[in-house]
Amino acid sequence: MGKKHTGLKRIVNSVGFSIKGIRAALKHEAAFRQEMAVAVIAIPASFWVSENNLERIAMITVTLMVLVVELLNSAVESVVDRISDENHELSGRAKDMGSAAVFLSLVAWWVVWGPMLYRLVSG
Repeated sequence: MGKKHTGLKRIVNSVGFSIKGIRAALKHEAAFRQEMAVAVIAIPASFWVSENNLERIAMITVTLMVLVVELLNSAVESVVDRISDENHELSGRAKDMGSAAVFLSLVAWWVVWGPMLYRLVSG
């Protein structure tokens, strides 16, 4: 068993693994690319659309939450696909639950962003 890294080395390694994971999701996951494109627009737009810091924090947080949930869903799908390519009830259930989690994160996004966008267009 190799030496475990601690302290700063562990943090540097963790950041590297995280960047690797984001790059993999961008390369292999269309849904993540789409949600990232929205995030690249939505996060800066939150500074224009929001009326105060609390709104802005909520808008940015829920946008990042969608990305986090999509990454977790993609990880579940990758593990399930790695185990077997045959249809199995538990594999399908795991993938469906991951998809449901993404759906709920998108509902949360609309719950936060919807009123802000409505206020913007109804002026």
